[in-house]
Amino acid sequence: MTTIRVVVADDQELVRSGFAMILDAQPDIEVVAEAGDGAQAIEAVRRHSPDVALLDIRMPGTDGIEACRVIGAESGCRTVILTTFDTDAYVYEALHAGASGFLLKDVRRDDLVHAVRVVAAGDSLLAPSVARRLVEQYTAGGPRRTAPDARLDVLTGRERETLLLLARGLSNAEIAAELVVSDHTVKTHVGNVLAKLGLRDRIQAVICAYETGLVAAGSPPPGGAEGRGSSPA
Repeated sequence: MTTIRVVVADDQELVRSGFAMILDAQPDIEVVAEAGDGAQAIEAVRRHSPDVALLDIRMPGTDGIEACRVIGAESGCRTVILTTFDTDAYVYEALHAGASGFLLKDVRRDDLVHAVRVVAAGDSLLAPSVARRLVEQYTAGGPRRTAPDARLDVLTGRERETLLLLARGLSNAEIAAELVVSDHTVKTHVGNVLAKLGLRDRIQAVICAYETGLVAAGSPPPGGAEGRGSSPA
């Protein structure tokens, strides 16, 4: 069994040690280092070459966003941002810094473990309800589009449908059921969408769907997904 190596960074010792204890108790996860700020997290990643770094978005000195940016530029380690979405003003910036997922700091034990496994496998993770809150908060101030912009012209009709379903927070299996195609076909469509639009993962695809006007900020994506859990890529 492959062991997932993790660095946990949070300036609150009780939070940090609690997360580390939960993760270390899993047979397939090893916490190789804990860090109290972003600079320590960067150094820990350089020293231990972990698979995943769990980063609090707010830390003294080098914060989670800058740590995420540096870690992504220097290594193959994937990052999960810890946040309190109601108050953090920099979550949107963290998306563009390269975060592969987001967790609320009051995350349940099972969801924490699941998120680390999903991100370590190369997927991204974002709860649909959080996606809408996040994107609408940071796009509502911009001009409202009446139609999708020209960036989407490179997509086929089916690829546009796929992007819309990604914005709804659907998993590949759910998209396959919606479009009545195979999982393999969905993976191909998702890959084409990301490649054609120059996007890193499905989190950026959600942002793109709003920024281009495919989904209007202020209006839930068709079909909604408020009750769904976090959806991996």
